[in-house]
Amino acid sequence: PDGTFLREYEFYAVDREIEIAPGIFFPAWTYNGQVPRPTIRATQGLRGKRAFINQGTHPHSMHFHGWHPPEMDGALPDQQVLPGERFVYEFDADPFGVHLYHCHTVPLKRHLHKGLYGVFLIDPRESRPEADELVMVMNAFDTNFDADNEVYAVNSVANCYMHEPIKVQVGKLVRIYLVNLTEFDLINSFHLHGMFFDVFRTGTRAIASDHTDTVMLCQGERAILETTFRYPGDFMFHAHQSEFAELGWMGLFRAEVPRRDT
Repeated sequence: PDGTFLREYEFYAVDREIEIAPGIFFPAWTYNGQVPRPTIRATQGLRGKRAFINQGTHPHSMHFHGWHPPEMDGALPDQQVLPGERFVYEFDADPFGVHLYHCHTVPLKRHLHKGLYGVFLIDPRESRPEADELVMVMNAFDTNFDADNEVYAVNSVANCYMHEPIKVQVGKLVRIYLVNLTEFDLINSFHLHGMFFDVFRTGTRAIASDHTDTVMLCQGERAILETTFRYPGDFMFHAHQSEFAELGWMGLFRAEVPRRDT
């Protein structure tokens, strides 16, 4: 009625096996059948209605980082959604930045580790500079359930970007929305070879807080990284914990010179 735009989303929790490395399957609990769930995006101030249906075998919820009324928090015992039930989370997108959402049902470490999480991007009212953008969720999987991860990845598939490098253009701004949702390890990290990048912690400020080639994040921490590739070729990126890199958290950017029309 007041002219505010309303955006509606539908989420459902479902138990599903996902392939995290060739021939290695993990019995995940998912939002919409994926880990991480596809990113949702809104402009600051936009009203959102997020209908959540629990089709899984355990109680679940949705907890969004950012501003919202307490009844929309999804963290307290009486806010869990039982199997077969439905709840609608409604609030305005605020503040701008790179945020996340995840299940907040206890035991929390189990619900997070099993895959119930995703990225929630809130764009500022004044848009950021044009760039090629990508989301990177740092995560890991305890395949034998001994509270120690055996597989590490970005976006759930170990070594995916080693086999399929991310293509970027020399001289064009690249923006990475980096989120750490690794369970059982205190920190995770991102290191880029042959390059430096600007770091915008949580993405809630327009001025970079650091200019570096390595950033460390605790679980739930996130940052926007911006860089421009100077040279063509393959640039490796990985966690700067050697164990994580050797167990799957490694990839390549393939910087290419734009073709000129003749």
